[in-house]
Amino acid sequence: MNHSHLPEETREQISDELNNLIAICKDGQAGYKAAAEDTDDVILKGLFQELSEQRAHCANELQNVVSLLGNSPRESSSVTGTLHRRWIDIKSLLVKNDAHAVLAECERGEDAAVAAYRKALDAAVIPPDIKNIITSQAADVQAAHDKIRDLRDSPAYDKNAA
Repeated sequence: MNHSHLPEETREQISDELNNLIAICKDGQAGYKAAAEDTDDVILKGLFQELSEQRAHCANELQNVVSLLGNSPRESSSVTGTLHRRWIDIKSLLVKNDAHAVLAECERGEDAAVAAYRKALDAAVIPPDIKNIITSQAADVQAAHDKIRDLRDSPAYDKNAA
């Protein structure tokens, strides 16, 4: 993956797109870590820990690509992500183990992640080899979204579904 032939401006545009995804991944990593710490549900705790690790891996992979482009990768989450994690913390305290509410908030975070990946995939400036990485990660993010949504709507977690 050598893109040194690309103009600096193009490499910066690609890096900007990837840094946006890195922020989304870091948000998810921290959000899922907080959710895992806040739940007593063994199934959700395991899932949230797995998704936190998945997002950490995605962020690391994208950071490596940005570095290979000769730019500085983002190291932190976004301000919006910080607010999202704070909301999960507050919600967990207020609702006391309402798994449905936590899953609903996690799905909102997944909606944002899916949208960010779609935006990056639509960026014309992204070369095919980098787009392949994004496509693979986007599939994982979509699968996580669907799993969170399905759990949220399952009778085990949705009081209204019973």
